[in-house]
Amino acid sequence: MRDPYDVLGVAKTATPEEIRKAYRQLAKKLHPDLNPGDKRAEEQFKEVSAANDILSDPDKRKRYDAGEIDASGAEKAPPQGRYYREYAGGEAGHPYESASGYADFAEGDDLFAELMRRSREQARRAPGGDLHYELHVPFLDAVNGASKTITLPQGGTLEVSIPQGVEDGQILRLRGKGAPSRGEGPPGDALVQIAVEPHRYFTREGDDIHLELPVSIKEAALGGEVRTPTTTGSVMLRIPKGSNAGDTLRLKGKGVKRRHGAGDEFVKLKVVMPMGPDPELEAFLTKWTPAHEYDPRKEM
Repeated sequence: MRDPYDVLGVAKTATPEEIRKAYRQLAKKLHPDLNPGDKRAEEQFKEVSAANDILSDPDKRKRYDAGEIDASGAEKAPPQGRYYREYAGGEAGHPYESASGYADFAEGDDLFAELMRRSREQARRAPGGDLHYELHVPFLDAVNGASKTITLPQGGTLEVSIPQGVEDGQILRLRGKGAPSRGEGPPGDALVQIAVEPHRYFTREGDDIHLELPVSIKEAALGGEVRTPTTTGSVMLRIPKGSNAGDTLRLKGKGVKRRHGAGDEFVKLKVVMPMGPDPELEAFLTKWTPAHEYDPRKEM
């Protein structure tokens, strides 16, 4: 521990008023509320406060000058450690506030007193903290919107309205649903990160929906209408005559709906052979001679 006189920058013959003035000047410069996050200033303020505790008390100053106690205020023999005890045990949020608060150095200094008043007022009105959650949402609920309930760790519930078209990873902010304020401020917010679950048939790219649709050989060759799923129900899709596997058809406006419009659904055809042997198909293909000979692997 440094000599309290050196810490405050005063002579050993300093008057109580000189000690008080030196402390006020240093406290205004080093107080943690005025230096948030500055660990060096915080340590210096603790040292200044401890020095002032010794020299501002006539009895302690007399005993220190006589060598009965050291710079921490502890008896030199036997030692009774009191290292910053009074300054590290303040109320939560103000760990270095002495019992006299700011009165000992703010009195008569209107600007500094106003700074301290504002600091305390801001702390009193500070909102509660934000709480973070993750919510898994089925694919179709993310596309069409839904209402979900989150069961909170402490036993309560939180109702979450899933907007239409919400995306994977998107964060929904529920104002006022977070932690309560420690003072008189409003509660914080609940931040809900959406995790969209994959779908068995649909995928999404932006506002467009993609689907691979199995069709029979007959449907691909002769064309016709087939029932096709969309995210809002099934519709009839016209298959052009002579379609090939990999051809993609568009259902306009059947994608993700937004305020500014809607995406489309793109349907990729997948020609599927019959399950199991089909003697009639085999007999037909054995005898079938195309009107125009073609080699589907010609370009390879």
